[in-house]
Parts: sequence; structure tokens; C-alpha cells
Amino acid sequence: MLATLVRVRSTRWLSPDTLLRFILGHEFRKNELSSLSHGCSPGSAAWRRKVTGGVRDVSSSCQLCAKVRGKPKKAELSEKKLTRHFVDHRRVKLVAGSGGKGACSFHSEPRKEWGGPDGGNGGDGGSIIIKADRFVKSLAHIVPLYKGDDGQSGSSKNCYGRNGSPTYIRVPVGTVLKEQGKTVVDFLEHGQEYLAVFGGAGGKGNRFFLSNEIRAPMTATPGIEGQERVLQLELRTMAHAGLVGFPNAGKSSLLRAISNARPAVAAYPFTTLNPHVGIVKYRDHEQVAVADIPGIIRGAHLNRGLGISFLRHIERCRFLLFVVDLSAPEPWTQLQHLHYELDQYEPGLSQRPQAVIANKMDLPEAPEKLKTLKSLVSQRVIPVSALTGQNTEELILHLRELYDGYLHREGSGEGKLTRW
Repeated sequence: MLATLVRVRSTRWLSPDTLLRFILGHEFRKNELSSLSHGCSPGSAAWRRKVTGGVRDVSSSCQLCAKVRGKPKKAELSEKKLTRHFVDHRRVKLVAGSGGKGACSFHSEPRKEWGGPDGGNGGDGGSIIIKADRFVKSLAHIVPLYKGDDGQSGSSKNCYGRNGSPTYIRVPVGTVLKEQGKTVVDFLEHGQEYLAVFGGAGGKGNRFFLSNEIRAPMTATPGIEGQERVLQLELRTMAHAGLVGFPNAGKSSLLRAISNARPAVAAYPFTTLNPHVGIVKYRDHEQVAVADIPGIIRGAHLNRGLGISFLRHIERCRFLLFVVDLSAPEPWTQLQHLHYELDQYEPGLSQRPQAVIANKMDLPEAPEKLKTLKSLVSQRVIPVSALTGQNTEELILHLRELYDGYLHREGSGEGKLTRW
């Protein structure tokens, strides 16, 4: 301790308070070092003390002080947050780039004062191209206004301006492009492109107007403005089958039971606020896409409930799975209302290949209601329980039968074969 005090480079006497703080701090660091050294493994020299200069050399290999390594687990987004990221319709204004203006100049150098016009043309404006991308799942990244790059102006010495680079807008596969309510293009394949607006042509420099009659033209034209359009983008989910039913009928639970999708499940209506697509895989490596459509209520075609904003996702489905809730007093009436709402939105939509799924078979009153339902409907009724997984194998096999029938009809020449 006295040796340590001698190292203090001061000719003044230390006050009692300063001396007391120095001694207490020294003892505290000594006790802290000894207590931490006991917590480390005895086989590793994890803690070492270096007195020279009053600096401690400490290793962090001890478990008490080591930094936790590894990637932190990413928390799952709630249905409310997922809804913010899922957008299925946008209205955008596209403005292509304008062309650069032409230059008006004359070449001049020593012993060649009258070299003639050498003004270059301006570059063309950049166009805007819409491209389908299967890795994009929503229209949330689409902004209201897109402006293409303008072309550069021409310059002297016959230098042409650079053309504006094209702007690409990536949209999900299944997006429909409309203009004033009329369909312009339907993006059904990955990589499909559509040139939405053309860039303006670049202006002409005075070199362009050189002729035998006009040897010194003074004319240069400005660039042409780019094309402008206002378009509507609508996303329609690409899926083979669609789960259609009233709110809280168990569609999300059923999708979790038969596929790898994990939509939110809760005991209140309108849990699903945006469509979810799950993939059902088979042993022969065939895959069937099943979409969970948000709940439909009476008057949905009049924009009640979630309205027609999600009925458009059913248009892509080749066959429908009507989910009936057996806990309702009269579940067979739900099937009639669903058929009516679909036909009001699009005539003949409810006549596609379909099956009726009687969900919640784990309830005590379900068997009696199932008998009444089978006697009142002509479609095939598959009783399942999404909660316990009862009879989901029959549903998966029947789903494959509907898919094979779709491939047979499309492959026989009735339409274009589409594998999503």
C-alpha cells in the first residue's frame, strides 16, 4: 500500500477524504477481482491482473462476462401488423422521362474557323416497365407516383446525350392492370413485362439539320415530354382452391391443419384480414395451393363487412371449398348465403367444382346437424375437425382429385394449362 502511495506524482499532501476514497476504491477492486475469478472455470486463466500503470487485463472467456452469441429469434408478426404490409390494390400515376434537348454549336479550332455545325442530339427519356415477380407478395411497396429518368442534353463536338434508364415496377404474379375500369394486361407468369409509358424522344442538334442548301443551321429542337398514364393495380391471389365461409367458421385453423401456412387463429370473427396461401404437398411432389379468403357475410357484394375488396381473390381459384360451421343453429343456410353472395359478385362463380367441408365435428351436436346437411345438399360433404385433425386425410385426397380433374380439363384443350 505504501509503495502505491509513493507513485502519486504530487508534492502536495493528500487530504484525508482523498486518501480514504483511494484506499476504499483499491480494496473494492481487489475484492471484485477475487470474487469474479472464483466464478470462472479453474482450467482457464480467464482473469488476470496487471498492476503496471494501474490497468487490468481481463479476458471475456468466462461465462459470466461472455457475450451471448447467435442470431436472436425473430418475433412473429401479428395479424394486425401483417395487414399493414399486405395491399391488394393501388392507384398509380406514371410519368415517363422527357427527352434531352439538342445542342446548337459550331466547330472552331486554329486554322479551321468554319468547321460547320457540331451540335449533338439529346438522349431519349426513360420508359417505365411493369414486371411480374413471384418473389413479391403484396403491392405495399407501390408508391402513388413514378417519374422516369430524363435524357441528357446534347453537347458540342457531335456528342449525343445519354438515354434515360428504364424504371422497373415489380408486382406480384396475379396482378391485373386496369385503366379507367378496363383490363389492360393480366400478369400470370413470372418475368412477364409490360411497357406502361414510353419515354420522350430526344431533341435534334443543329448538326441534324445540315444539308446542301443550309450549310450553317441555327436550329435545335427541345426534347419531347414523356407519356403520362393513371393506372389501377389489383392483386388477385393465385391459388388452385379457395376456402370460402362465414367469419369464425374455422378456415384459418383448417388451413393450418392441411398445409404449411400459419395464419392467425382466434375465437372472434374477422381474425383473418388478408388472404393467406398454403401449399399442400403430396408424395409424388405435386403441390396444390389453397387460399384462405377472409370471412364473407350477408351483403358482402354490397361492400358490407370486408366487402368486395377480397372477393376478387376468389376469381383465380379453380375450385372452391365451402367451409360450413356446424356450431351454427342451421349450418345449411350458410351454404345458400355463400352461393348467393358469390353469384351476385360474378355470375356463375359458385358453379365451379366444389366441395362442402363440415367443420367442428368435435362438438356433441355436430353428428345430427351433419345428417341434415347431407340430406339438403347435392355436393359432397366432408366432415372434419380442424381442432383435432379428424378426417383431414379425406379432405387432402379429395383436394387432389379436384386438382387432377382441373389438369385433365385444361390439358384436353378447354383452356390454357396453368401450374402455380
